Amino acid sequence: MLCFPNTCSLYRNYRMCNTVGLMSQFRLFPNSPRARSLFNKDAVRREWRSGGPVITQAIIMICVVMWAVEIVARFLSPALLNALLSLGMLTPAVVPHYPWTLITSMFLHEPGIFHILFNMLTLWAVGPVIEHLLGHWRFLGMYLLSGLGGDLALLLWARFYPGGSGWLVSVYGASGALFGLFAAVLVTYRRQGIDITSMLVWMAINFATPFVIQGIAWQAHVGGFIIGGVYALLLTSRIPITRGKSLTIRSLVYGIPLLVVIVAAGAWCLIPVM
Repeated sequence: MLCFPNTCSLYRNYRMCNTVGLMSQFRLFPNSPRARSLFNKDAVRREWRSGGPVITQAIIMICVVMWAVEIVARFLSPALLNALLSLGMLTPAVVPHYPWTLITSMFLHEPGIFHILFNMLTLWAVGPVIEHLLGHWRFLGMYLLSGLGGDLALLLWARFYPGGSGWLVSVYGASGALFGLFAAVLVTYRRQGIDITSMLVWMAINFATPFVIQGIAWQAHVGGFIIGGVYALLLTSRIPITRGKSLTIRSLVYGIPLLVVIVAAGAWCLIPVM
């Protein structure tokens, strides 16, 4: 059985627990926490020490809070909502002037119910598993790298799409990062020989959505999936340079070059609008 380095024993022990757990079959939404435990410091500390989904929960709370702000802004003034979104959404043409949107766009969603509901359910389905395998900060690194991979795909599309209309497309949502987590779960569980049927069904639904619903940035899905998959493959590989190294060392050795590639490729894409 091939696991993330230093997680094989963790995997065996965690299967015996009735928490997030890695099981013989992937299950959606395993053992969701009580709402009050999310704001209890002692409960959060216990979750942190036990490898619980603390970062996953934090990301969900940030996205929900930002979504609530959007709802209030829309109620108060459509102009206020537009100003908020224009400062947070990713629009390739203005990325040189608003570079923070490469990150902030991952935490914004359409001020309706279905976009954020679907994405947050998806995050809760896959996030706890990867967070327990990688550890809290390494999981956050994978999440952000995957999201930046989705951003890069949008920039590449803007650079190469005929007519230049891709530069003016504004996008937001966690989908790029989520598809990176999809890829990580797929790589890890397949290498361990675990049944991931429900995971594949959930992934197929997400991949098919842009063909059914217009206005979904499928490019971010593809970019996030590729970066997350490559990162997971590298972390679980037997490359001599990192053989026997800790998971932290592996994450840095592979994560930093991936980030450099993403930034360099993104900068090249932005040359026409700089």
